[in-house]
Amino acid sequence: MTFSKKARAVFLDRDGVLNAAVVRDGKPYPPASVAAMEILPGVREATDRLHAAGFVLVVVTNQPDVARGTQSAVEVEAIHAKLRAELPALDAVYSCMHDDADHCACRKPKPGMIVTAATDMGISLTESFMVGDRWRDIDAGLAAGCRTVFIDRDYRERKPETAIHVGDLPEAAAWILEQP
Repeated sequence: MTFSKKARAVFLDRDGVLNAAVVRDGKPYPPASVAAMEILPGVREATDRLHAAGFVLVVVTNQPDVARGTQSAVEVEAIHAKLRAELPALDAVYSCMHDDADHCACRKPKPGMIVTAATDMGISLTESFMVGDRWRDIDAGLAAGCRTVFIDRDYRERKPETAIHVGDLPEAAAWILEQP
């Protein structure tokens, strides 16, 4: 897929933004299987609205359970295939299957996935947004030069102070669409 050199994008975290995260002891986890993946209410409409407004939509997701051996890369890719089938406005999915101990450049809070997607797709990072439900997402977006939107799911972890705070993706999309 080819995009103009000045494409604007919305980078989207996966679990907790597009699909329901499994929350245990106040911490979010990915669904264990395709069958367990559930698109959150209003997400299809929100992604359709953003795409119709000309935004490139790119999922950037950490999936460290692959490195930890508790989920297979095949299952992660199957979840991505179902996600793309149910949300046709998504243009691409980038995933990091490393854990923190791997010290890779792609695992959020590092901006590697965002920067790679921007290079691959001709995206202007300063004209783009990162939407996430964890501090790692927001820090990665800021490091890449994007404006950031935090979906507050009230997890038991630190909350970013430097992002717009909203309740869900439809609210994030409405805010993004109001921005110049």
